Amino acid sequence: MSTATKPLAGIKVLDISRVLAGPWCGQMLADMGAEVIKVERPVSGDDTRHWGPPWLSGSAESAYYLCANRGKRSVTVDMAKPEGQALIKQLAAQSDVLLENFKVGGLKKYGLDYTSLKAINPGLIYCSITGFGQESPYAHRAGYDFMVQAMGGIMSLTGRPDGEPGGGPVKSGVAFTDIFTGLYAANAVLAALYQRRDTGVGCHIDMALMDVQVGVLANQALNYLTSGQVPQRLGNSHPNIVPYQAFATADGHMIVAVGNDEQFKRFCQVLSLPELAQDKRFASNGERVAHREQLVPLLEAALAQRSTDEWLAAFEAVGVPSGPINTLDRVFDDPHVQARGLKQTLPHSQAGQVDLVANPIRINGQSMSATTAPPSLGEHTERVLEEIGITVEQRQALRTAGVI
Repeated sequence: MSTATKPLAGIKVLDISRVLAGPWCGQMLADMGAEVIKVERPVSGDDTRHWGPPWLSGSAESAYYLCANRGKRSVTVDMAKPEGQALIKQLAAQSDVLLENFKVGGLKKYGLDYTSLKAINPGLIYCSITGFGQESPYAHRAGYDFMVQAMGGIMSLTGRPDGEPGGGPVKSGVAFTDIFTGLYAANAVLAALYQRRDTGVGCHIDMALMDVQVGVLANQALNYLTSGQVPQRLGNSHPNIVPYQAFATADGHMIVAVGNDEQFKRFCQVLSLPELAQDKRFASNGERVAHREQLVPLLEAALAQRSTDEWLAAFEAVGVPSGPINTLDRVFDDPHVQARGLKQTLPHSQAGQVDLVANPIRINGQSMSATTAPPSLGEHTERVLEEIGITVEQRQALRTAGVI
């Protein structure tokens, strides 16, 4: 699908955010067809450009930066200088959306806060992403994914129980809170664009990492709110479903995700333990949860007798959900991942080409991933400033002064 025919074609986004949550939101909007201009500091750019190794061979780009900046145009502007502030205001005046993740109040001194830019562009949708929101006892604090995973409760639920070997809190292997915040922010932007269609007026979106982390505690939050009991870490086990966990096999590990009682009956048949499904302690999911300490060792002993591939084939044949625990090389070799085009290779201005993870959204069978690589630092400064009427002479003066 060409950019011109994508859902957000014609929408202009000014992305002055950096690191992950804001850029992830911007990349999502770019994938959907929006024109996204990424404003970065001259010389150093987005912090994540330096978060390596690894680096893309033949370039100065870190893998971290590459994960969140597909489909954008990079413009370098020093917003600490009045001339830089004027440029950003010009860009904002022509934009539909602005993304920022500065500390609360941090942009006011530059005249780049929502109130100031709303006066220039009443239709602007201004999305602020912070650690704790615009109004909070913690509003002044910086917000980092790792810290918010801890404060927001997910690390109390992730990892093995304290009494087991290797027990203790564990963070997610990716920046879980940042990514969810980027996705929530993109949803909020889309809703605001829809509302503006009718009102003609923009708005200020207030996204907080802490709010999002609490918001995605999902069933675990409701387990607590419903029962008053604080959930504990269960390793790879599920608090509400049994068996729904990882098991050791004769040659490795696999997961079993039995979601209902009929699946449990078929699971027991494959294990040659049909009597377990008739045992009143295990016949229903509620009973299996209550008696997991009696059931799980029986399942562990049976599953240890055959290889992972043997079990996977047997469970697949009867419709019992199960799967291998893949390393990333096996993930990208997986037939599903290849068939769905989840590895995307794009031309790159320095390296020749770059491999990326495609956007998983498809509309009418077409991938929504942008088809231009993450930009090199300042790659589009001249072009973008020319488009807003900055002459060659003015651009040269700005460059000499270190503004761009």
